[in-house]
Amino acid sequence: MVMAAGLGKRMRPLTVSTPKPLVRVAGKSLIDHVLDHLASAGIERVIVNVHYLADALEAHLLVADYPFDIVISDERGQLLETGGGLVKALPLINEDPFFCLNSDNIWLDGAQSCFDEMRRRWDDRHMDALLLLVPHSRAVNYSGVGDFHLDQVGRISRRRPGRVAPYIYTGIQLLSKRLLADAPSGAFSTNLLWNRAIAADRLYGITHLGEWFDVGTPASIEPTALRLQHG
Repeated sequence: MVMAAGLGKRMRPLTVSTPKPLVRVAGKSLIDHVLDHLASAGIERVIVNVHYLADALEAHLLVADYPFDIVISDERGQLLETGGGLVKALPLINEDPFFCLNSDNIWLDGAQSCFDEMRRRWDDRHMDALLLLVPHSRAVNYSGVGDFHLDQVGRISRRRPGRVAPYIYTGIQLLSKRLLADAPSGAFSTNLLWNRAIAADRLYGITHLGEWFDVGTPASIEPTALRLQHG
């Protein structure tokens, strides 16, 4: 699933008339950067949720030439946030576990695809979610304080208030449908589901071995494009 329904407020003024997934970086829309990776990974079906300027995003996806089916999860009536969007799309998702990605992700893989590495590391006995995390040294444009810690076996814990955490969430995760069991209705954040999984010792992470780009504001577009251009 590709999460593409957000309002893109941090990317204004570019998103006043363009949905953030269609903002172009290095000659390509953000969502096409993501879809290209999914095509290379052999994904066969992609769910995309839409809300803000949904007609423009749907029109783009309608003519996109990718070797997989694209199915729309329509949130025009109500923006459901990340958790609510997952719950609404759940009847459309055929696989378990399944990948979930933010639509504004740009990354470069290391020696192998991050999807292959996440598939290899998935342990259904112990995991409800496996998050792809990146250390500060490989998070281009990022100036925050991090999100998570990892213990010796890969279990995730949250950053402590007032402290810096060594790992940043990339927006890429592999999820079991168990994570969504007894989820609330309406709009809510995936953080609620992650907190439950942390409490049950079932939220895990692995380290991304390539580079990841924080492309959240207009100011991040040019340096990202230059970095991609020069390899």
